[in-house]
Amino acid sequence: MDIFSVTVLGSGAALPTANRNLSGQLVVIANQYLLIDCGEGTQIQLRKNKISIQRIDHVFISHLHGDHFYGLIGLLSTMHLLGRTKPIHIYAHEGLKKTIEVQLEVSYSKLSYQLNFHNLKNESGVVLVENKHFCVESIKLKHSIPCSGFLIREVEKPRNILKEAIEKYNIPVKDRAGIKKGEDFQTSAGTVIKNEEITRDPAKIRSFAYCSDTAYSERILENIAGVNLLYHEATFMEDKKARAKETYHSTAAQAAEIAKKAEVAQLLLGHFSARYKKMDLFLNEAKAVFENVRLAEDGIEYIIE
Repeated sequence: MDIFSVTVLGSGAALPTANRNLSGQLVVIANQYLLIDCGEGTQIQLRKNKISIQRIDHVFISHLHGDHFYGLIGLLSTMHLLGRTKPIHIYAHEGLKKTIEVQLEVSYSKLSYQLNFHNLKNESGVVLVENKHFCVESIKLKHSIPCSGFLIREVEKPRNILKEAIEKYNIPVKDRAGIKKGEDFQTSAGTVIKNEEITRDPAKIRSFAYCSDTAYSERILENIAGVNLLYHEATFMEDKKARAKETYHSTAAQAAEIAKKAEVAQLLLGHFSARYKKMDLFLNEAKAVFENVRLAEDGIEYIIE
């Protein structure tokens, strides 16, 4: 089974601290590298974690608050200085393209590769990337400005034909594509062999949802239902619930409530306010609602199984 993982590059909100960088995550799926958000210092985090920046071909920026994209121009510049020639695709709400182009213009910079910008729509279920291995869809979040989460899931794989069945029934190559789709097989003598007798189930589909920044919102439940790993912001704890509502953020308990109602396998909390020092309190608050919770830690790779 191919690795499907999330490496947290930054788990802090608004202000970087000595222990937490600003928002950024590197998703590896089907041997492809996807960068989600790019707060200030993200390229340093990539280097610290020995991640090749030139393998990143898709960058997803959730929204245009600075702690989620101020590191992008530096990353793009470094890619240029290291000799990048292949294009990169950037998915963001309207305004980022102009921002990057102005920075390049005033610094008299011309990149050695092409930037392909894709404007995000402020809605859920829009397919942003799709290939034979995985699909990326948008999730409309509830924030003070247009903000998108991202659902990354594997594409359903075909059934696996048993090697012994191919030999036993002398299954021709021309019939194998249909069998992988679930069709039965008819021998040259006319005998019908049921599909379940000659195939085995493919590996289960794995999925990851990234939801930051957002106020508590049940409208995302249908988009994230049953995902293997949900990253949900928890900027505050319940002691600052009023502040969370005012700033369109969530508490740890609210993130856990979303995870519980969506019946996800595991919840990863992040985007912590720098005002909090005792992080185990976030964990305790969330676990009172939903048991399978972890705290995002910079530099840690989380394997999706």
